Amino acid sequence: MKITSLTTYAVPPRWLFLRIETDDGVVGWGEPVLEGRAASVAAAVEELSDYLIGQDPTQIEDLWTVMYRSGFYRGGGIHMSALAGIDQALWDIKGKALGVPAYELLGGRVRDRIKVYSWIGGDRPSDTAKAAREVVDRGFTAVKMNGTEELQYLDSWDKVDRCLANVAAVRDAVGPNIGIGVDFHGRVHKPMAKVLLKELEPFRLMFVEEPVLSEHVDGFVDVLRQSPIPIALGERLFSRWDFKTVLASGAVDIIQPDPSHCGGITEARKIAHMAEAYDVALALHCPLGPIALATCLQIDAGCYNATIQEQSLGIHYNTSNDLLDYLVDPTVFTYADGQVRIPTGPGLGIEVNEEYVIERAAEGHRWRNPVWRHSDGSFAEW
Repeated sequence: MKITSLTTYAVPPRWLFLRIETDDGVVGWGEPVLEGRAASVAAAVEELSDYLIGQDPTQIEDLWTVMYRSGFYRGGGIHMSALAGIDQALWDIKGKALGVPAYELLGGRVRDRIKVYSWIGGDRPSDTAKAAREVVDRGFTAVKMNGTEELQYLDSWDKVDRCLANVAAVRDAVGPNIGIGVDFHGRVHKPMAKVLLKELEPFRLMFVEEPVLSEHVDGFVDVLRQSPIPIALGERLFSRWDFKTVLASGAVDIIQPDPSHCGGITEARKIAHMAEAYDVALALHCPLGPIALATCLQIDAGCYNATIQEQSLGIHYNTSNDLLDYLVDPTVFTYADGQVRIPTGPGLGIEVNEEYVIERAAEGHRWRNPVWRHSDGSFAEW
C-alpha cells in the first residue's frame, strides 16, 4: 500500500480537514488545523506531502520522524499541526486496512467511555448560570467557562468581583457536585492571576485553565504549586519537549495537549505517558471538529491518566456548522450520563461525509481570533 494523494478542505466554522488516499483505495482522514491559521497549516501539509507520496502509510513512526526531523527547523504551531493531521489520517488508514480501531494497534483500551464537559457562555461571560443549568439538564456533569474579560497587569477589583459573581452564579445553579472549570485563557498576567486564584478557592473548582501563559509558568511555579485548585494548561505546547519542563516543575496537575496541534496520536500519547510518570492527569484539548474529537477518544481509550474530554458541541465558535454535521452517523458521539463512548469502528471510528465536506469547502472560512484592546488603546490578550 502506498500514499497517492493528500487533499485539504477548509470547512466552516473554522476547521481544516485532510484526506489521504492510497493506491488500494483505503482513505484516511485527519484534522490538521491551528485556529485562525488554517491556510498556513494547509500550506505546511502540502510541503510535507513531498515526504509522503509513494510511501507506505502503515510505517507511522518512521514517517512521523522524517516529517519532524528532516526539515532541520522543527516544532511550533504550524509545523506540528500539519504533522498532527497527517498522523491522524495515517492511523485512520492503518486501522481501516486491518479492520480495527486505532486504539487496538496501541495496546488496546483501558476504558470504554470517558467523561466529557460542555462549554458555557462565550468570550465575554454573561448569563452563564442559565447556560450551565441547561447543559446539566441535558446530562453533562461538568462545564467550563471563561473566567474574565480583558485584564491589565494590575486591574481593578470590579473585574475580579465580576469573575467571582459569574462563578458563584454557576455554582449556585448547578449545585456542589458538578465540575466547574474556569479558563483564564492566557488573558491574565501574573499579578492578577495571584489575586484570582486566591479568591476562587471557595468555589471548589474542577480546575483553572491557563492561569498564565505557558511561557510564564517558570516564574509562577510557587503560586501554582501552593494553590489548592488543580491547575491545567498545555493547549499552546506542541511537543514532548515543550511539556518536559512544565511537568518537571510540579506546577501543573492536568495537561491539555491538543492532538490536532501537538503532532497527532503518535506524539500526544508520548506526552500523556510522560505526564503519567509525574502523576499528572490528561484532559485533551479539543474545541474543534469531529475528526479531532475521534482522535482524542482513540487516545483516551488507552491512556490510564485520561480523566475528562473537551468537545465542541454547541460551543460559541460553531455558528454556521457544528460538531456532528460532517458525519455519516452522528450517533457515534452520543452523550449519556455526562460521558461519551469510545468509537469502536475501524481507524478513528467515524465515517466522514465526504460529499458534504466538499460542499462546505466551497464556502470555506477565514476565521480569525478577535482583537481586543484595553481602555488605554493597548492590545489585550484574548
